[in-house]
Amino acid sequence: MSLFRTARACALPAVAVLLLFAGCTSASRPTASLSTAAASPPAGKSSAAERRAVVAAPNSQGRSPSPITTVDYEEPVPVPAADRLLFPLDADDPFAGQSELALEQLVGEVHRRNPTLQAALAAWGAAAERYPQAIALDDPMLQSMLAPGSFPSSSNVQPSYYVGLAQKVPWWGKRDLRGQIAQAQASAAGFDSQEVQLRLTEITRIAYFDYFLVDRELELNRENVAAMQGFRATASTKYELTQVTYQDVIQADVELATLESRQIELNQNERVTLARINTLLHRLPDHSLPRPPAVLLTGDAVPAAEALRQIAIEQRPDLAAQANRIQAEQSSLALACKEFYPDFEFMGRYDQFWTDVEQRPQVGMNVNVPLNQTRRKAAVREAMFRLNRMQAEYQQHVDSIRQDVEMGLARLDGSRRTVALYTDRILPKARENVESATSGYEATTLDFLRLIEAQRELIELQEKHQAAIADYHRRRAELERAVGAPFDSLVQIERL
Repeated sequence: MSLFRTARACALPAVAVLLLFAGCTSASRPTASLSTAAASPPAGKSSAAERRAVVAAPNSQGRSPSPITTVDYEEPVPVPAADRLLFPLDADDPFAGQSELALEQLVGEVHRRNPTLQAALAAWGAAAERYPQAIALDDPMLQSMLAPGSFPSSSNVQPSYYVGLAQKVPWWGKRDLRGQIAQAQASAAGFDSQEVQLRLTEITRIAYFDYFLVDRELELNRENVAAMQGFRATASTKYELTQVTYQDVIQADVELATLESRQIELNQNERVTLARINTLLHRLPDHSLPRPPAVLLTGDAVPAAEALRQIAIEQRPDLAAQANRIQAEQSSLALACKEFYPDFEFMGRYDQFWTDVEQRPQVGMNVNVPLNQTRRKAAVREAMFRLNRMQAEYQQHVDSIRQDVEMGLARLDGSRRTVALYTDRILPKARENVESATSGYEATTLDFLRLIEAQRELIELQEKHQAAIADYHRRRAELERAVGAPFDSLVQIERL
């Protein structure tokens, strides 16, 4: 009889332990996901509040964007070192067979390949996974105790043990506030990835225009070498006819050597520019690229300054990220105020130590008593100061954005005017000067030095003209970065 009683007494704790282990083994394995969806800003003319609502933040279940890679934490699979890269170097050449490098295709490939953007997207995915952790309850605690001396059959007392479960539950609203903090931080991380994308776009565009400039300078240098070789042939012919001295031929050779030195410098600049672009593409630095276009147009319509400033405040992802962090601090302040309220721990157990059967099933509750008001008040004040600091930084950031837009507009307008001045007035006169000097030298009414000076001046002005065109497009890329959106969409918004 005593053995039967002992077996029946041990049945309940054994079943509870078995159920606990069964739940652990049947639970799904934890996985981590990495999103590669491009974090592009919402299109159209939306308000800052709408942008914060549109951002691909965690949903109500706190899920991150669509996964492409699943990592099993329990059974890691060794991966060869060569396969650990998201995009192995020189895996493919998206520009193969193309005669001209397109800017928008280059920007798109940089967004797809660049590890910096992948890191920002991974940080966004990691931030999105904080939400289910923040709102989750603490693990329930299994409680058990037994008196070993009561179990032998020779004992005069009943087998004594108890088994129970305890669950901590925070005060109403605390979990929601923790979830709001996690969601706001995840949204801020999403906007941070958009900020990285904007910066990569700006850097890529500037590198592209540098590539255009060095290509045009190489072409101009080849044209100038051909022109100077023609001048030398003319000088040599006139020297053979004893119309000029041999000094003209020597002067032509000096100019040709100077142009050769310029060729070496430009070849070096071309290699540096190619290395920059290939690094952005996550390729070997010396990988070949198609040639840039021969002509870049300038003088497109630009929205008004006031419209650009307003659009920048609405479109800038770094400002939206800061606004989300302010929301997180507001929730942190509310959570600090909630800490003045107690948390609860609910318990239920079966206690075999009691002799009466009616007393064995038990329920209980623990409540912390928040007596340390000084600590909690200091936490509230700390949260208030952090919130005030972030709000002030937000206003300062708005002022900086307005300044960046105004400065960008001024620089873009100056570059546009400079390009127009070279195109309409300076270069035509410089070419006319060279033609006049060439005719005068052939007619022996002008010395060779004047011809060389005219050609040298034309070379410098042509290079400055191409530099002004490249600078115009650089300034445009900087202004688009300051506004947070391409000009094409901004002009459409302005027309609407």
